Amino acid sequence: MSLTDQEVCIVDDDASVRTAVSSLVRSLGLRARLFASAEEFLAAGCAADLVISDLQMPGISGIELLELLRARADRVPFIIITAFLQDTAQGRATQAGAACMLGKPFRADALIGCIERALSPGAHTHV
Repeated sequence: MSLTDQEVCIVDDDASVRTAVSSLVRSLGLRARLFASAEEFLAAGCAADLVISDLQMPGISGIELLELLRARADRVPFIIITAFLQDTAQGRATQAGAACMLGKPFRADALIGCIERALSPGAHTHV
């Protein structure tokens, strides 16, 4: 599958996570834009092909960001990463339409698999 020239917006309040995820994304031939908060992402109006967001951030959480996008009828594929993987959060993320949810720390190949699935044709058409 060719993933090149697609833009991934990475939203995480931890600079080291943003940098690491960005490096992985770029190694796949994708472009990466980095945001330290959901508010920064929303203000930028990033027209992403994929969003990778932390779950717990100051202000708007990753799930709240996903729900805001879906309320605007924005069907961008969305991956949530979190150090606090809980059944309630996972259920809410799935219900909101997250393509994937990974617990930190995660293996690079697990994130690559999520990215490939999220960007596959038709992947973002389900709820």
